[in-house]
Amino acid sequence: MSNAVLDVNEKPSNGQLITLSFQHMFAMFGSTILVPQLVGLSPSIALLTSGIATIIFLLVTKFQVPAYLGSSFAFIAPIIIAVNGLDESGQAINPGNAMIGAVFVGLVYGVVSLVIWKSGHKWIMKLLPAIVVGPVIMVIGLGLSGVAVDMAMNITNAEGIKEYSFLHFSAALVTLFTAIICTVYFKNIISTMPILIGLVVGYIYSIIIGIVDFTPIKESTMFASPDFLIPGVHYDFVVTSNILLIMVPIVIVTISEHIGHQLVLGKVVDRDYIKEPGLHRSLLGDGLGTIVSALIGGPPKTTYGENIGVLAITRVYSVYVILGAAVIAILLSFFGKAMAVISTIPTAVLGGVSILLFGIIAASGLRMLVDAKVDFGNSRNLVIASVILVIGIGGAKLVVTESLSIEGMALAAIIGVILNLILPGRKEAEGIDLHQTE
Repeated sequence: MSNAVLDVNEKPSNGQLITLSFQHMFAMFGSTILVPQLVGLSPSIALLTSGIATIIFLLVTKFQVPAYLGSSFAFIAPIIIAVNGLDESGQAINPGNAMIGAVFVGLVYGVVSLVIWKSGHKWIMKLLPAIVVGPVIMVIGLGLSGVAVDMAMNITNAEGIKEYSFLHFSAALVTLFTAIICTVYFKNIISTMPILIGLVVGYIYSIIIGIVDFTPIKESTMFASPDFLIPGVHYDFVVTSNILLIMVPIVIVTISEHIGHQLVLGKVVDRDYIKEPGLHRSLLGDGLGTIVSALIGGPPKTTYGENIGVLAITRVYSVYVILGAAVIAILLSFFGKAMAVISTIPTAVLGGVSILLFGIIAASGLRMLVDAKVDFGNSRNLVIASVILVIGIGGAKLVVTESLSIEGMALAAIIGVILNLILPGRKEAEGIDLHQTE
């Protein structure tokens, strides 16, 4: 029996709905706006699309799965690579064009969900064992570590040259240690919002030491439309092989992350979501949310562990509360003053929370290997993990033609899957199947 205060389909009172919905919105807020800040997209669009994607997910899963969809960290590096790269004609890629890759990520989700619907889910579980997914998740965090540290301690001077700033680094450290304290020393609702609280405290400290520029707030209006990036309006919808090869292979990680979240969420609310409404429905909801998000300029989406944490702590599982959080996020995205405040957050503060977040991502990959009891005394496992880590973190690039290449995390993920399939001794070496269902 469920120990729910409010079960999945129970309606809260109006007062409960508002309070609990804001709680979920705050839990996802810090991480959701951090992703667009790091890759040069609009925080307001990230908020808007998180709400829209969550509503789509709830509809597709028949209002049975109380999950919130926010910005995915797995795509930070691929989006940065795509935006800073060149297309087949040698032209710089518009940030909007990177969203085309996200559209195809969503389409791959749709194809996988269709195959699962027709053939069952066991094959996808076997394709993505811990020995492949764990090291790739580690690559996501460790590959971005340089970005986080650079943001935390360096500033760009008047000549456009980066230089060390103790003042800015102090803001990063205040932000970092605030988030650490919230994570380690609190076990209530505060522990689910360390990023948001870290950003707030770091921002206040930055105001005190005088590194916040309030000009955007003064120049903003109370209400403003989010900065949409619509294909055919703001950029040409041109599909390039490079963008696809940079973005699409990351589904190896995000699909496994999705399955893990569904299993954990199912345990929290006492349901088997792999069977009902089914993994195919939840994957399809995730994919459709990502497609819609990308078509208006938002980052790819994923179900959020932060919100699962809120469910576990409050024991309020109602999908109406998740729906309320989605509506609040949509409304907040049109609040111009709030978005202007977000734009004034110093880079050092973002760097401070990034140090913790990227480290946690890397550590979660290590934890997956530990939980699965992967034996690194087995040379097969040692080889697969070693190759994935060095190729991914080292930034290896496979150049097929002048205009076609696969690099970094995408290449590491592909090679990891191939090695796992072709090297002998697979069944004896993989360890416990973390995706196994009853």
